[in-house]
Amino acid sequence: MSEEMQPNAIYRRSLQISRKCLEGVDDVQEFPLENEEEGSSISRETYNHLCDIMQTGNKAFRDSKFDQAIEFYGRANNIKPGDPIILSNRCSAYLWFSQFLKNRPPSASEYSPLSGLDPTTHAGLALKDAEKVMYLQNNSATPYILKANALILLERYEHAWDVICSGIQIDPLSTPLRNLERMTSNIFLRSRCLKPQWTDDYDCTLCLKLLYEPITTACGHSFCRSCLFQSMDRGNRCPLCRTVLFITPRTVSISVTLSNIIQKGFPEEYADRKLEHENLTKLDVDLLPLFVLDVVLPCQKLQLNIFEPRYRLMVRRLMQGNRRMGMVAFASSTGSINDYACEAEITDCEPLPDGRFFLEVESRRRCCIIQSWDQDGYRIAEVEWVQDISQPEDSTERNDLLEMAYSAASYAQQWMRDARDTAQGDTRRLAELYKAEALMPPTPTQDPELFSFWLATLTQRRPSEKLDLLLLRDTKERIRRGLIYMKAEEQGCRMQ
Repeated sequence: MSEEMQPNAIYRRSLQISRKCLEGVDDVQEFPLENEEEGSSISRETYNHLCDIMQTGNKAFRDSKFDQAIEFYGRANNIKPGDPIILSNRCSAYLWFSQFLKNRPPSASEYSPLSGLDPTTHAGLALKDAEKVMYLQNNSATPYILKANALILLERYEHAWDVICSGIQIDPLSTPLRNLERMTSNIFLRSRCLKPQWTDDYDCTLCLKLLYEPITTACGHSFCRSCLFQSMDRGNRCPLCRTVLFITPRTVSISVTLSNIIQKGFPEEYADRKLEHENLTKLDVDLLPLFVLDVVLPCQKLQLNIFEPRYRLMVRRLMQGNRRMGMVAFASSTGSINDYACEAEITDCEPLPDGRFFLEVESRRRCCIIQSWDQDGYRIAEVEWVQDISQPEDSTERNDLLEMAYSAASYAQQWMRDARDTAQGDTRRLAELYKAEALMPPTPTQDPELFSFWLATLTQRRPSEKLDLLLLRDTKERIRRGLIYMKAEEQGCRMQ
């Protein structure tokens, strides 16, 4: 075997390349043999042991055994965390090992295979140590040199340039920093030449903005993910060439290569597009998209079949956000929606092949609509959360309410047992009763308001009656009405 093909020769050649690429990381610092810190909690014996570990680590470093050096520096850091010399030496070992792995020729793996962390991970660990050293010694050029080298290895050249400029202000005569400055400026010039120019090829032909989460169809056209599926709500054809598309949100994937090109080529524009998208999907706590259907009370579980294009768009955005919407009814008397709604959370969402969604939702809490407006076809509302008028703790009214809730809970359990016996053979009614029983608050006296709404959902009520219950802010009165409805149904008649 020729000397060129020997493993040690390949290793030495890789190491020579590494030395040329790193600036100001030629050697490590010696650890002081005497503990100069006043009031140190480390004993003399422990400190001597620490010195031995550091000397062994420095020897391994100078013998180019970077992985062993890192191990010894790590053991030293466990004994004395946050020491700038230990952190600086370990950072240097990470940098050298990262650069060595980066320039190691592929043929070397045939003779000396490596396993473990990759070059980028080592550079990232070096950056963390450099930042700690900079925090401890911000008046020295050393941490700036270490951090700049780590950022260059990570190809974060703009950030490295800022660090180098800051270091030169600390030490204008630092040769390593000046060399890093020249090297980084050359890389800047090359990166600007390679930066892609803005063209219409990076724009979505539907929203005419920079592509966000781009999808490339089988016919070769690219669109924003949200734009494409909003278009497909009205037909399963490509918006440009009208080719039939056999894709769904579940089966299609984002074009990773195109997305990476856009993010790296136009980072500022991409950040703006991402923020714009998040503003549509992650609303403030006091903003709710509205689903206009019926009056819904808290503590109900509903199944919804979403087929209208505007609500399909709304559901896709909700699934990327907090999954919460407002359920509200249309008031024919006023020609507008009611002023009160109920927040509902999507607990299960099944996309269907034809673009519809089958949802399971649970209603949570009620709210008052302050104002509402249209957004892409559906309504958005600013809401104010509504609660019953609370009674002071340990007051007579509070104790009466808790006693009434406890008594109503016992009656409701017996009522449901009797209702199940009566409904034998009626599978639909039995399913409703079991579903209602599963939603019963475990401790009615802990949250009487929630219990009162659950009690009111046990019987079928007209929309006007449910709206009255939603507007009511007296928990005791709501429990009383719920009991009246249950007793009336038990007697086989309906309250008018």
